[in-house]
Amino acid sequence: MDLDHLKQLLFHYPELFSNEEISIEPLGNGLIHETWKISTLKGHFVLQAYNKSVFPFPERIQNNLDILFRKQVADRLPFELPLPIQNSQGEQLTNFEGKLWRIFPFVSGKTLEQIQAPNEAWLAAKAFGEFASAGKELNMSEFMETIPDFHRLDLRFEKFQQAASAVFSWTKEEEDILRFYLNQKPLIESYKEEKQKLPIRLTHSDTKINNLIFSEDLHQIKALIDLDTVMPGLLLYDFGDLVRTVACSLPETSIQWDEIRLQEEIFEELVLGYLEGVKTLATPEEFESLLIGGEVMTCMMGLRFFTDHLQGNIYYRVQYPEQNLHRAKNQMILLRDQQEKRAQLRDIWKKSLEKVQASDN
Repeated sequence: MDLDHLKQLLFHYPELFSNEEISIEPLGNGLIHETWKISTLKGHFVLQAYNKSVFPFPERIQNNLDILFRKQVADRLPFELPLPIQNSQGEQLTNFEGKLWRIFPFVSGKTLEQIQAPNEAWLAAKAFGEFASAGKELNMSEFMETIPDFHRLDLRFEKFQQAASAVFSWTKEEEDILRFYLNQKPLIESYKEEKQKLPIRLTHSDTKINNLIFSEDLHQIKALIDLDTVMPGLLLYDFGDLVRTVACSLPETSIQWDEIRLQEEIFEELVLGYLEGVKTLATPEEFESLLIGGEVMTCMMGLRFFTDHLQGNIYYRVQYPEQNLHRAKNQMILLRDQQEKRAQLRDIWKKSLEKVQASDN
């Protein structure tokens, strides 16, 4: 996008921009939205081209973020929550040349793809927990699912079974992975039982480490970002995705099979941090449900990767034909490791819960 077109777009934000000197540069490496940093004499801002193919219901996102704005949820957080700045028509999204655009405040700091020290896991988990707690008084029935059934493990399992039933020829590697995921029915049933007794909460729903902005010294969280997935959900979803992405020894694209494992020391930091964040919110049942969160989210992503592989890689981008199969294998190994360590992880969880509760007395 050239500068002249940018200036025309910025006419929709007369209170932010005038005819002063403006510079623009690409920002981040996100796979969903095209993003730039705008620099002016008044300050810095983030410009984003909204990706409607990934988020086909922009009105739902607007609804949810508008609630966060009206209810002043950011005021209850110890970090920033950069919400879209309204244009001259009072809208979050600006329709310009056939695309939807948004502008956010820019928050300086560092983003991470992987943690560099255990304390960063604690900080991240605490921040996502604090976000859920900040929505304690909100009416969750007013929120909408921005991606319907996004974390429904049972429905992902059904779609996986349907895709598998249409395949008539399997490699040995595919058969092994297929058998593993078909054997996850007990986990599916445990999830369905848990789901019935848990309250709906405000969840971020994409709790990767790169959706946080850290201070330059990495000692505190400055902002929670990428809020398009904010929707009603279960605490175990947010905590589970932290376990899946932060506590794993290697990224989900790794094919170093022998080195993929759950790092217990990082799991402990995540438990301590998340419990600290939700201690004034969570019910005893919710505290307990966190124990299966990592398994639920790892299984769900493994199923999604394997289903996409069986359907010809139609959703996730791949760099080679077997990449989604290998992503599913990666998640299979991580899930198996979690299940083998259930007793150990429960012990960590129990001691962490006692520690957090004792700190309040």
